[in-house]
Amino acid sequence: MNRMIPLALLFLLACDRREAVQIPPVAPVPVNARHTVAFLGDSLTAGLGLPESKAYPALIQARLGAEGRSWKVVNAGVSGDTTAGGLARMDWLYRQRVDVLVVALGANDGLRGLPLKETEANLRAILRRGRQEGSRLVLVGMQMPENLGPDYRKSFAALYPRLAKEEGARLIPFLLEGVALDPSLNQADGIHPNEAGARKVAETVWRGLEPMLRD
Repeated sequence: MNRMIPLALLFLLACDRREAVQIPPVAPVPVNARHTVAFLGDSLTAGLGLPESKAYPALIQARLGAEGRSWKVVNAGVSGDTTAGGLARMDWLYRQRVDVLVVALGANDGLRGLPLKETEANLRAILRRGRQEGSRLVLVGMQMPENLGPDYRKSFAALYPRLAKEEGARLIPFLLEGVALDPSLNQADGIHPNEAGARKVAETVWRGLEPMLRD
């Protein structure tokens, strides 16, 4: 990704918060689905500003159904969520079996100025809990804007591939690859993907996720 997201726009992620309660699986779910993939994320995963059926996890569910794969998708995205919030929701998430856990968190940590050590500790704990529960792991990278300085940006970006390697997770380098800063792919706020942008995000996630979904 050559262009970085402006701080003023990314801050919208941190300001928009919804309660992490009773997040339902996205529909349609195959009858007698044998496997579950859960997406743990923030407003980008929740699909803020979009119909539920147009958020990228729902698009992945639709693709799985079209290919006749027996997978259920759970969209556990909560707007404004941090890695600490995601970690706090793990007990809720694992009330059900999760065969593949996709972790797409961390952007709000950076925008709130939380220490990288805390972000790393929370992400590591999420991944380790997932592994203990028997889930295959996918970690989705995030990026910080230029406003936060080159040292912080570099350290933040390096955190995801390092954690993926150390914790045995498959890495998707950047959730918004090809979408960030493109007005034609974003809503009026300039940061949350519109329907076309969500389709592109779904393609990015699918390329990294699909090998983990083979029965």
